[in-house]
This record gives sequence, C-alpha cells and structure tokens, in this order.
Amino acid sequence: MDRGGGVRLRLNLILALLLIACALAVVAARHQARKLYVELQAAQREARELDIEWGRLLLEQSTWAMHSRIELVARHHLHMAAPEPARIVLLSPAQVTPP
Repeated sequence: MDRGGGVRLRLNLILALLLIACALAVVAARHQARKLYVELQAAQREARELDIEWGRLLLEQSTWAMHSRIELVARHHLHMAAPEPARIVLLSPAQVTPP
C-alpha cells in the first residue's frame, strides 16, 4: 500500500503544478489581452483625431482654393489685373506646337 500512496502523491503534485502553470498562463493571457485592448483604444482615438484633422484640412483647402480668394491675392498681393479685351489672343489647337 505504501507504493500506491507514493504514486498518488506524485501524481497529485504533478497535477497541482500543471494547475498552477495553467493558472499563470490564464493570468498572463488576460494581462496581454487587456494591454492589447488599451492599445486598440488608443489607436482608435488617434484615428478619430486624424479623421477630424483631415476634415479641417479639406475645409481649409477648399477655402484657399476658392476663385474669389485667388483673384483677391492676384489683384492685391501680386498686382495682377485682367487684360483688356483687345490684348486677348485665342489660339486654336492647330496653332500650338508641342514642346
């Protein structure tokens, strides 16, 4: 009977060690999952902020590219003016030579 008790004790110790190892693996996996979830939330927050900035930049671009804005800059800052109708020359595609 002594021999059967020793085998059982050894088996119980092995099973206890396996249980502890599995428990530690579960804890490590949960920690990793939480860490990755925090990183996911940070990446999603950054994506939302970049999306908002993209919208602002598109609005700014459309403002800077407005015809009235370009004409204002051309007239006041570059001192440009539309030519007189007599100075305008229209060319047909046949008159233009490729470079």
